Amino acid sequence: MTVYWRRYCPHCMRLRWQIRRARLPTRELNIWEDSAAAANLRSITGGDEIVPTVVIGSQALVNPTIKQTLALVAAEAPHLLGKARRWRATGTG
Repeated sequence: MTVYWRRYCPHCMRLRWQIRRARLPTRELNIWEDSAAAANLRSITGGDEIVPTVVIGSQALVNPTIKQTLALVAAEAPHLLGKARRWRATGTG
C-alpha cells in the first residue's frame, strides 16, 4: 500500500495516523520532497496533486476515510490485514 501525502495537510496527518494505528504496512511518499512521486500522483489523479491518495494493488482512493481504505485493503490485499489491528469506528470516518 502506498500513501501519497504532503506536509501541513491535516487530512494526510489524520489518515496516516489512522493507518499506523491500524498497523497496516505502508510506503509513504511525500510529494513535496519526491518529484517522481508527485508526477506519478498526477498520473493517477488526472493531473492533480490531491492528497492523501492511497494506492493498493491497481486501485487508488483519493482523500479516503480509514473505512474506505480498509475496505480496499480487504478487497485488493487481504494479506495486509493479518498484521492489522481491528479498527474501531468512532463515527468520524
